[in-house]
Amino acid sequence: VQLQASGGGLVQAGGSLRLSCAASRGTFSSYSMGWFRQAPGKEREFVSAIKWSGGSTYYADSVKGRFIISRNNAKNTLDLQMNTLKPEDTAVYYCAAGRPITSTIKQSNAYYYWGQGTLVTVSS
Repeated sequence: VQLQASGGGLVQAGGSLRLSCAASRGTFSSYSMGWFRQAPGKEREFVSAIKWSGGSTYYADSVKGRFIISRNNAKNTLDLQMNTLKPEDTAVYYCAAGRPITSTIKQSNAYYYWGQGTLVTVSS
């Protein structure tokens, strides 16, 4: 699976952005999908994930209630709607595909394929 993330940019605190991840060369619908982010000088961290069917979603506590993950298996796309953005959300955001079990769905090493990343900058 090849993944291409897009939608990043510069936004003021309190604003919104929608990230997208387009998948190709694989059976997108058979993979669980995740979003991770990495801020300057920090380790990559889990943001959100969605099971292959779209029936189960997962969020980091820091984004719960502000971000919404969704997928369209017919279009091979993954989205992350980010609302009420904060300066601490500034990071490069990566989409990833894998087949993690529930207990590992928040772990980056459970994902096989990664997109190139898209930069989100939230100004205060």
